[in-house]
This record gives sequence, structure tokens and C-alpha cells, in this order.
Amino acid sequence: MDALLPQAYLIGLVVLLGAAAVVVARQIWRVRGDEVTLAKLERSDAAQPTDAAALYELACVQLRKRLYGQAAENLKLAIKRADAQQEPSEARALIENALGFSLAAQNNYKTAIRHYRLALQAKPDYPVALNNLAFALEKQLKPDEAKEAYDKVLVLEPTNKTARKRLKLLGRQSGFNTVA
Repeated sequence: MDALLPQAYLIGLVVLLGAAAVVVARQIWRVRGDEVTLAKLERSDAAQPTDAAALYELACVQLRKRLYGQAAENLKLAIKRADAQQEPSEARALIENALGFSLAAQNNYKTAIRHYRLALQAKPDYPVALNNLAFALEKQLKPDEAKEAYDKVLVLEPTNKTARKRLKLLGRQSGFNTVA
């Protein structure tokens, strides 16, 4: 009986260390993948990708690395290239939403709202852009418009956890009736 306690302790310690090693390895793998992608995209075409898709991919890596200013510049260039290459409206919506996210991360909510709305013009049933728009509207102290955007998200995706949580919080702050 006395030998079970040290064995249980050692087994627990090994399991805990194994789990920590898996978490650390996954993070290293993810960061390494981003670094490889970033290096590949920055090297290609004399340090500047020429098509909208490559610029968008580069900007996404920069967003994950929290290089918001660089990502915004690449996304603006991607919009110009997407227009020139006549990319589908869904591509335009993705780029505009990412640009809005980049600007919102830099606390430039007014311009971010404009880009979220452009994303929704390109693809009206885009719940991610609606959620982002609503959050930016909250930051601009426009709770009525934010509630309306969250309600639209819930019409598109009734199980959207982000919209439900933010709408509930907004309801508590502003006294709105919220969806259960």
C-alpha cells in the first residue's frame, strides 16, 4: 500500500510532463510553419508576391504573428490586385474582413468598420465579418448598431457562440433584451 503512493505520483508526473511536451511541440510546430511560410512568401517574386492570394496568405501569417501594420499594407495591396485580377466577390470579402481585423487590432475602429461593411457588400451572408463589425461598433460606442449586427449573425448562424455571448454582455451593459 505504501508503494502505491510514490508510483501514482510518478505516473501522474510523467503524464503531466508528457502533456506539457505535446503542447509545447504543437506550438513550436505552428510557429515554425508560420516562419517557413513567411520566409517563402517574402522571398518569392523579389520579396513581394504579385497575386492577391499570395498577398492574402502573407498577411494572414503576419496577422498571426501580430504584425498588424505590415499585414494592413499587404491587404491593401491585395485588394488592388484582386480588383485588377477580377477575383470573385468571396475573395474580396475575405481580404476586406482581414484588413478590418488588422485595423481594429491597431484600435482604428472607424476605418475597420468601413472595411467590414465592404466585406459585407461583397458577401452579405458572412457571419465572421458581421461579428467583427458588431465588435467594432461596440468599441465605437454604438450599441444599437452592434445589437443589430449580432442579431443578423444569429439569423445566419443560430448557434454562433460569439454572437450569443457578446449579445448577452451587450444586453447587460445597455439593457437590451437578448436572445436566450
